[in-house]
Amino acid sequence: MTTSSTLDASTIATAVGPLTLIADPDGALRAAGFTADPDDLLAVVHPDLRGPVRHRADLGDVTRAVRSYLAGELTAIDQLPVSQRGGPFQRTAWSALREVKPGEPVSYTAFALRSGRPAAVRAAAGACARNAVALVVPCHRVLRGDGTLGGYRWGLPIKKWLLDHESQVTFAGQ
Repeated sequence: MTTSSTLDASTIATAVGPLTLIADPDGALRAAGFTADPDDLLAVVHPDLRGPVRHRADLGDVTRAVRSYLAGELTAIDQLPVSQRGGPFQRTAWSALREVKPGEPVSYTAFALRSGRPAAVRAAAGACARNAVALVVPCHRVLRGDGTLGGYRWGLPIKKWLLDHESQVTFAGQ
């Protein structure tokens, strides 16, 4: 079922550059990424979830939650609704990603285990790569087995910044 609903996009300035959010009419995020161009994001959204985009200054609860996260309230984005489509393993993996706590990154091997398929490390990495809702579905919290960063669609400097932000806030709050 293809949707032609108009999607709302808003861009927020962050310490590492623009973060664009795209939400459906019900407020569920369909995409989020560190770019100022919504077309960069639509390319990773499942074709059935794409639609025309209108730019808005603010997306209400979504914008407030992301701004709160950026200000240090790391759990503010945890309950934001997300709409992604993928295969059964991808959906399970994306759900598992939302359970990875800020300041507690996991390895791809541990992520595969959390996703219910311990031997599917490459599939787990693929689910990260196909995640259209970066930040809210926190694929940046998955690292290589040796603790190095691995990949990130929006670049390793942004992944490092996110992990540092979460680590500093987590330690400061303990």
